[in-house]
Amino acid sequence: MAKGLQGFSWTMLLLFCAIQELGAWAMHTAVEGAGLGQPGDPALLAGGRVKRGWVWNQFFVVEEYTGTEPLYVGKIHSDSDEGDGSIKYTISGEGAGTIFLIDEITGDIHATERLDREQKTFYTLRAQARDRQTDQLLEPESEFIIKVQDINDSEPRFLEGPYIGSVAELSPIGVIRTAVADLDRETQDRYEVVIRATDMAGQLGGLSGSTTVTIVVTDVNDNPPRFPQKMYQFSIVETAPVGTAIGRVKAEDSDVGENTDMTYQVKDEEGVEMFKVTTDSNTQEAVITVQKPLDYESKKVHTVVVEALNKFVDPRFVDLGTFRDQTIVRVSVLDVDEPPEFRPPSNLMEVQEDADVGSVVGVVTALDPDTANHPVRYAIDRSTDAERIFDIDANTGAIVTGKVLDRETAGWHNITVLAMEADNHSQVSRASLRIRILDVNDNPPELATPYEAAVCEDAKPGQLIQTISVVDRDEPQGGHRFYFTLAPEATNNHHFSLLDIKDNTAAVHTQRMGFNRQEQDVYLLPILVVDSGPPALSSTGTLTIRICGCDSNGAIQSCNSTAYVVSATLSPGALIALLVCILILVVLVLLILTLKRHHKSHLTSEDDEDMRDNVIKYNDEGGGEQDTEAYDMSALRSLYDFSEIKGGDGGGGPGEGGPSGNPASELHALPQWVQSPDLDFSVFRDYICRKVEQADEDLSVPPYDSFQTYAFEGSDSPVPSLSSINTWSSGSEQDFSYLGGWGPRFRQLAALYAGHRGEEDSEES
Repeated sequence: MAKGLQGFSWTMLLLFCAIQELGAWAMHTAVEGAGLGQPGDPALLAGGRVKRGWVWNQFFVVEEYTGTEPLYVGKIHSDSDEGDGSIKYTISGEGAGTIFLIDEITGDIHATERLDREQKTFYTLRAQARDRQTDQLLEPESEFIIKVQDINDSEPRFLEGPYIGSVAELSPIGVIRTAVADLDRETQDRYEVVIRATDMAGQLGGLSGSTTVTIVVTDVNDNPPRFPQKMYQFSIVETAPVGTAIGRVKAEDSDVGENTDMTYQVKDEEGVEMFKVTTDSNTQEAVITVQKPLDYESKKVHTVVVEALNKFVDPRFVDLGTFRDQTIVRVSVLDVDEPPEFRPPSNLMEVQEDADVGSVVGVVTALDPDTANHPVRYAIDRSTDAERIFDIDANTGAIVTGKVLDRETAGWHNITVLAMEADNHSQVSRASLRIRILDVNDNPPELATPYEAAVCEDAKPGQLIQTISVVDRDEPQGGHRFYFTLAPEATNNHHFSLLDIKDNTAAVHTQRMGFNRQEQDVYLLPILVVDSGPPALSSTGTLTIRICGCDSNGAIQSCNSTAYVVSATLSPGALIALLVCILILVVLVLLILTLKRHHKSHLTSEDDEDMRDNVIKYNDEGGGEQDTEAYDMSALRSLYDFSEIKGGDGGGGPGEGGPSGNPASELHALPQWVQSPDLDFSVFRDYICRKVEQADEDLSVPPYDSFQTYAFEGSDSPVPSLSSINTWSSGSEQDFSYLGGWGPRFRQLAALYAGHRGEEDSEES
């Protein structure tokens, strides 16, 4: 069915073209007939209409005419032309006078050039008829068209045929397809198509309607990136640090969106080593940065090949070409004033430790990269050589020793050497220098430790006593080799022998049968140790050998040195048991001391407790006269006149006599308040009475009787005082001896009253 519809479409198209050509031919024939008509022709006057002078329509000419004579196009003619040559025909417009020529007398038009319909399909001209004598227009100027007729001058070619097309049945009418296969969004991203539908198969008189369809062409990645320039130039100073941006380049891409995303890379080997290219994701630019330090003196210009390529390549358009482009970037290095450079860069020197002061260790060399012969000055950074062990010649760079060296004290020295321009000390470069101190055999070997050995009294000859090793602070390149022998002062020794084992150790053996520690308990064996040099150095060490008593198994039981015997004879279990016993004794002693201290503190607290403490605790009596913190004593002294009496109301009794009385009685007499007859105490009396009444009414409080509040008792108080201050007699008839039986808590109170009673008895006697 699809093939039938396609064939029907081609048939209708060919039929429509044939009808159009026949119509054009008929119109051309009518025009020529009208041009040849004569005046007064009855056919032109039918219907009573006014006859036109001329009527112009279309002329046709065949393209690609190859004849030798001009090609006849057509003829223009005016009905006022009588054939006598009085009318002159002219044409103007496109191609007039060049492509198209007209005969002025006959009006015949000829084409003098070969035409091409593919270049121009029609020509518009204007015709004029003038009087040859007066050059006046005889007819109004008329416009006509010459159409170029197509001929089959190109053969069809199918490049990929045969083609197979298909369309589903009942497909909707009016589906729009692309007419060409190479739509380009970059040329035109949208199209507006006017679609007109005409009924009656497009014949004259049919009605039509139109609509506009906008077709938007979406983008695909069909355009590779392209650099606007094939070469870019940048410049940068040679001292620029690594990572400094040199410049930016950007490749243009006609696509839009993610189809313009691209990456950049350096293609040449030199550029990859010296420079780095990254992509700015925001601007899609290539950022060129320094990857390795630059040097103007080594190379002044660097050439870098930068390549741009699309990040997302559409495989459908791979056959269009490579989606990448390259450009050349020239980087010019600018010269700056640089500090001197050390050459060669070796940073290791060696010197013997016995070198004299002022000996040359080595020479450092630095050159100014800007000027080869420019003088350079040298110095040592003293922060790295505070002890000034080394010095340097400022002009030659020779490093010499400043002090005596000792490898055993410091085997390596790290110093920093400075090189600066002679006329510009601000241009300074630094180099770290390591100086190794080579070893010289200047230290004799010594015994590794102060060796001590023990031997049993019943030791047999040839028994191993001790293995000896030595240490040497030197480090010869060939390694240590030590030789052992007995010192010359021990040549007459017949008790012990020394064997050199040849592995830098020696063994001491017994040489006799049995020892007697009663005769000699300690032997001092001098041992001479010699190294391999050069020069060979030696030292003498002493091995202390103690004679000890041993059991049948050879275990040491006792020696003269207690510490040595204990450490040698006690087993770990015995030591632990001994420590546990000592710990138990310490705990017992601490417990006894704690119990004694607790018992002593208990007895002391009982002895210190007395009745006065109880009175103060329960607050029964108040502060008394000695309590100077509870109130102002000066206020009381200003109101009262104090006197000391020793009896009742003004005298009598033992102890009276005033100042001349018995001093012993004055010690036990108590002060008594005496009221002055001139003073009025009614205010105080009323106040005290009110307080007494309040205290009597309140049964929950103790008796309100305190010197701190009242300052005196008064003579009219119905309640006698509870205090002992108003005691009139110097003695008492009561016997306080029973207080001694109250126990240790009342011991101090009984002593006070018993002592007071004894004093009274002595006074009476």
